[in-house]
Amino acid sequence: MSKVTTGATMSLDGYVADPSHGGFAHLFQWYGNGDVEVPTANPEMTFRTSAASAAHIRALVERTGALVVGRTLFDLTNGWGGRHPMDKPVVVVTHRVPDGWEPEGESFVFVTDGIEAAIERARSLAGDKEVGVNAGTIARQVLEAGLLDEVHVDLVPVLLGDGIPFFSGLGIAPVEFDGPFRVVEGTGVTHLAYRVRRPA
Repeated sequence: MSKVTTGATMSLDGYVADPSHGGFAHLFQWYGNGDVEVPTANPEMTFRTSAASAAHIRALVERTGALVVGRTLFDLTNGWGGRHPMDKPVVVVTHRVPDGWEPEGESFVFVTDGIEAAIERARSLAGDKEVGVNAGTIARQVLEAGLLDEVHVDLVPVLLGDGIPFFSGLGIAPVEFDGPFRVVEGTGVTHLAYRVRRPA
């Protein structure tokens, strides 16, 4: 069964975006502060990171088979112009299929019957690779459902002061983790990975 992970770039005070779903000029500096090119599925989006971060991104893309995102992120990105930059199929959790989109296509699958169904569909798309879940409300729902295996944090040295936390609205705290089992020091970012500790 596919491992389910969530990952995000996070500020030192625990936010993955500012209150208006922005703040990325500070959070995402590490995607452009190096000299190693990392192309994406979008020809207009090429990262230039440190060698360590480039290796981290390439490994993430290689081990990921499908993504699960919420409708808010899908709408904010306008469906990434029709294809996610990671070039992976995306399961969108939503109450209704947006106008102009098919319920299931090559790039996007819209699931309207809850987070468990979305994870199940993503696992079928991912095969033996990982399912990646976006941070915020979706990550919280997956964690609360007992379906999350790992949390990956790209920790950047900035304080946003307020914003959207990695696990927005978490209702089952405290939750403990094991690790970090992976630490990669990039330029302006530390890539960390933790395993969700299962109840004894």
